[in-house]
Amino acid sequence: MARKDRMSGNEAVAEALRQINPDVMAAFPITPSTEIPQYFSKLVANGKVDSEFIPVESEHSAMSAVIGSESAGARSVTATSSAGMALMWEELYLAASNRLPIVLTLVNRALSGPININCDHSDSMGARDSGWIQIYAENNQEVYDNLCMAYRIGEHKDVKLPVMICQDGFITSHAVENITLNEDDEVKNFVGEYNPEHSLLDPDCPMAVGPYSVTNYYFEAKRAQAEALKNAKQVTLDVAKEYEAMTGRKYGLFEEYRMDDAEYAVVIIGSAAGTTKEAVDKMRDEWGKKVGLIKIRLFRPFPSEEIAKALEGVKAVAIMDRTESYNDACGPLGAEVTTALYRAKSDCLTVNYVYGLGGRDVRVKNMIDVYEELERIAEAGKVDNPYRYMGVRE
Repeated sequence: MARKDRMSGNEAVAEALRQINPDVMAAFPITPSTEIPQYFSKLVANGKVDSEFIPVESEHSAMSAVIGSESAGARSVTATSSAGMALMWEELYLAASNRLPIVLTLVNRALSGPININCDHSDSMGARDSGWIQIYAENNQEVYDNLCMAYRIGEHKDVKLPVMICQDGFITSHAVENITLNEDDEVKNFVGEYNPEHSLLDPDCPMAVGPYSVTNYYFEAKRAQAEALKNAKQVTLDVAKEYEAMTGRKYGLFEEYRMDDAEYAVVIIGSAAGTTKEAVDKMRDEWGKKVGLIKIRLFRPFPSEEIAKALEGVKAVAIMDRTESYNDACGPLGAEVTTALYRAKSDCLTVNYVYGLGGRDVRVKNMIDVYEELERIAEAGKVDNPYRYMGVRE
């Protein structure tokens, strides 16, 4: 039977990990993810889990350690943020190319400089092409649920890739919310035992991990990796369906909020989706405006065809990026959605906003202004400035 509790996003991660009971966690503290290894190491010390906790001297070492443990057949996890993510950059690519289903619980924080400890998505979006599956959460409940599903997705025989579970630094990681927790046995049975097909400790099947790859083989390895990432989309849906049967909580590749007859839509990632929902409700219920929201859950692999279909009939869409790409064209999410619409030969007008950098607050009024600008764009039939900034002093 499910139980209710009040937890921060970081506590929710630690609770999910307690129930999953991974074999190894290696981590180095960095704000705002520090509490995750702090809480989990306490669980290890108190005998609440059987896991091996490895305190290391850097995030590069943390990812190196879990690459080693996962290669040896141990279910492994780490946690980091911002500069910690940047320090393990080399290893991110190795984890993915070696097809190791490690889980990284990432608490999104702005990359320096200037130094900032608050939320934006520059860390995870910088790693969007590293070959990791990326799943984002709006709130603490989703953080918990996403982590419960992560290993089932990454360890699937058609995937075998690492998974990044992302939540917004401080906004969810340190905010306390009521969430529904699964029973320990439910999580244990849902995740199952880890039985890798190959491991370094299998004497009957000797193997090498990460050897030099000559020109004749490297391309094929990357092609197979790309195909596995594509497979993760359907596996994510299948795992979510099983999870819904167990918990009653439904998840997909993205959430459509009041999109049935929407003429104007926002596409967004993370906690700001909650603020946007408030704007949608106000504009619909009080003003009769046909506005809606698409909240991305799975960013890698990106659900291009599904997004294009969800935006059919929409006159104008605002795509919200919580990071800057410095290319004067679009941000990471902007590029994905715009490409999806172009391939679908959609006539939907698009505008891309950069918002919330360094933890800049996002208010309901900000999002109402975005929807009202979409109305003006649709009436004009053109977009004068397709790449804009929201809530910044000029």
